[in-house]
Order: sequence, then structure tokens, then C-alpha cells
Amino acid sequence: MLYKDVKEIKASLNGILTLDGEKIKIADSDKFNQKTIDEIVYNAVFGDQEIREICRWVIWECSQQLAIYPSSIQGLYEARAHGEYSNITVPASNIRGMTYDTARALFRAAIKNNVKAFIFEIARSEIGYTDQKPSEYTAVVLGAALKEGYKGPVFIQGDHYQVSASKFSKDSAAEIKTLKDLIKESVDSGFYNIDIDASTLVDLSKNSVREQQRLNYEVTAELSAFIRSIEPEGITVSVGGEIGEVGKKNSTVEELREFLKGFHEELGKKGKSLKGLSKISVQTGTTHGGVPLPDGKIAEVKLDFNVLKDLSKAGREEFSIGGTVQHGASTLPEEAFDKFPQFDTVEVHLATGFQNIIYDSSYFPQSLREEIYGYIRNELKGEKKDSDSEEQFIYKTRKKGFGPFKKKMWDMPEDIRKKISEELEQKFNLLFKKLNVANTKKLVEDKVKVKPVKIKIPQEIKKL
Repeated sequence: MLYKDVKEIKASLNGILTLDGEKIKIADSDKFNQKTIDEIVYNAVFGDQEIREICRWVIWECSQQLAIYPSSIQGLYEARAHGEYSNITVPASNIRGMTYDTARALFRAAIKNNVKAFIFEIARSEIGYTDQKPSEYTAVVLGAALKEGYKGPVFIQGDHYQVSASKFSKDSAAEIKTLKDLIKESVDSGFYNIDIDASTLVDLSKNSVREQQRLNYEVTAELSAFIRSIEPEGITVSVGGEIGEVGKKNSTVEELREFLKGFHEELGKKGKSLKGLSKISVQTGTTHGGVPLPDGKIAEVKLDFNVLKDLSKAGREEFSIGGTVQHGASTLPEEAFDKFPQFDTVEVHLATGFQNIIYDSSYFPQSLREEIYGYIRNELKGEKKDSDSEEQFIYKTRKKGFGPFKKKMWDMPEDIRKKISEELEQKFNLLFKKLNVANTKKLVEDKVKVKPVKIKIPQEIKKL
């Protein structure tokens, strides 16, 4: 239900939550878990601005009380850089739609498999077309953790905080400011892991690798220094860089070396004690979302795993980073996932595969699916290439249906959402096993320091 005003929130929470100054106390945990948290999360997304702010604050405070903490994965990746563990690849999941149900599935699978090494993430582009701002995304993820009884660090990441090459060329200062504003909003919302992607600025026409990577490492260093200036006290945000734009040519050890040498030189100019990168994304032959064939099926990908292994080795031994990151992997065949830990991949990003489970589920209402596809055909027809078949166009574009139809998906009958969530949970179970992150609870607890963080209390909370 949508709360009409603050009085209705107060009535709904009466006897379940109490406010003591600026602290929330859970008076009835059973009622809170059975129904109240669902209502609070729903209103944190769909309520008016005043109600959204109150509900997001309530979720944050309840999470802290129950030992659920937005955290940085920095300590874990530093341990990998120092050889304290190996043969583990952390999955980073982009959730574009049905976010509450998907996050709940992810937490259930994590609890079942004793997993603590996993990341929730959302890219700069996804924030726009899925209509999920950072504060909303954090609230929904933490709400899902509360609902499922998960405890411990929750890693939330800004993925592909990417520089637009066209906007940068027209007004570099404006584009950098836009990214800094997004980073500030994200860190304030509990995103303590940020992936900077200035690989769009790499210029392969330059004569030397250093010059090809120059704008990339200069911008990455500037944004990294900015992150260090705003991170909460006691938290070192995990920052990633990128040397190979996904879908372009495969990365090389020389590119990694020149990028990181230049990056450290630039970062040193901004502050000698500033912490550098924890990982670096590279290109191995994948494409975001996979390559759809005319019949809508996905083409087989030739992925060079040795790129991951060789660059991870050089990164750890020469620059003390955790290793390489693989993007665009969720549509790969199941047998490929065993190889990521074997080839020293520190992190793998997954997105489209979960989207496909949602859209292609036999439980997803056919009428809603057709309504979304109709919207895509009519409103997004300008994005259809002449060479695209109907199936290719829908497959490549349906990710943009999550924003306009967010509420309709959320309002699907509970039994339907539960069935789809169970299908997602099966996928997460499989990935956790393949990526070898099962039973990582002790490892993460040993290497990651959780830190309670207070966020600004809404003025309207005094009305409760």
C-alpha cells in the first residue's frame, strides 16, 4: 500500500517500530519482517518525496541496528593482491528490474551457500533507463537483506561510471562535473565501491601505448582523488579502473602497465598518501548483453581467459591490485564460469542473464510482456538498425522497459513474483558454486571491516 502522508506511516509502524531521538528501535520483529518491511520498501520507491525520504532513512537505520552494513570490498581485494587467498571470483550483479524480488533471491542464495563475497551494482546508464537512483537502489537492497534475515557487509557498487567521449570532447569540465555529482550522490547513498570507466577516452591512433591511455588514466586519477575526498571516515571506497572498452579489442599487459604507471604518477600529484585502485577491468572478447543473432539467440563468444590471468598477475605483482575484472559475462555458457576462478579473475559482472530470466520466464504475464514490447516498438523505434531483425531489436532494447514499467512489474501478483524470484535464486546458486564463492563468510569477515555510518535524518521524521 502507498502511504498517503506521515500520519499514515506512523499508524502503520505503531507498535512495530519506535523512534528514540534519531534512533529507530524494532519493537516487534515478527510483524516488521512479515509485512511492514515490504510496505516500507514499496513506499521508499513509489511514495511521494517526503515519504520516500522517511522510508529510506528507516530502512538504513533498521539495517544498522540488525548488523547489515553497506561496505567496501577493499580489504578483500587487498588480501588477494597479497596472495592471502586465490581461486575465487566475486560476482557483481546488475539488477535492472524486479529489484526487491531479485535482491531477495540473491540474499537467500547467499545465506544457503554461506556466501559473503558478492556485489550489487548498477551502471550509470542503468540508473537512467531503469529509473533507479542510488538512494533508491540502496534502500531496496537493504530492505531485501532485512526481509531475508541476512547479516554482515553488503557491497553496493557504482558500475561503469563511464565518461561520455562525445560530451567530454565538447566540454570536458562539464562531463567531469556530472560524474563527480553522480559519485557524490552514490557515496552518500552507501555505494562504497565505484568503478570508473574512462576507457572511452583511449585513443588507439596515438603512437605510444602511454599516449593512447593518457586521457584514461588522467581522468581516472582525478575522479579517484575526488572519491578519496568524500568517502566516509573509516571507509576506503574500493575504486576500479578500466583499460579496455567492452566490445573493443582485447587488452594487453603493456596497456595495463602504462595505464597504471600513468595513473599512479597523476594520483601522486594530488596527494602522496592517496589509496589507488583495487582492480582493473579489461577486455577479453565479450560484449555487454551478448551478440544477438537474427533469430534472437546469442552468438557464441570466443573469450581469451589468458588475458585475465596474465593481466591479473602483472597487476598484483607490479602494482598490488587485486586483479582483473570481466564484464559482459552473464550470457556465457555455464561451463565458462568455472574458468574465471581458475584464471585469476577477481570479479565478474553479470546483468543481462538475470534480465533474460525475468522476461523469458513462463510465469511473467504475457499481456505485460507484450505491452512492454509494444512500447519498445513504438517509442524506441529510432534505435532499430536497418540490419536488425525484429527479434534482435527487441532483445537489445528490452532492458529499457524496466524503467517505464517498474511499478507494473512490482504490482504483479505475489505468487508470480515469487516464482520468478525462485528461478533467479537457482541461477544465483549455480553462479556461487561455479565462481567458488560458497563458504566465503569467514574470509570476508576476516578481511572486511564493517563501519556503521550515520546518514542525514529527514526533517519530516520528527512528525512520526
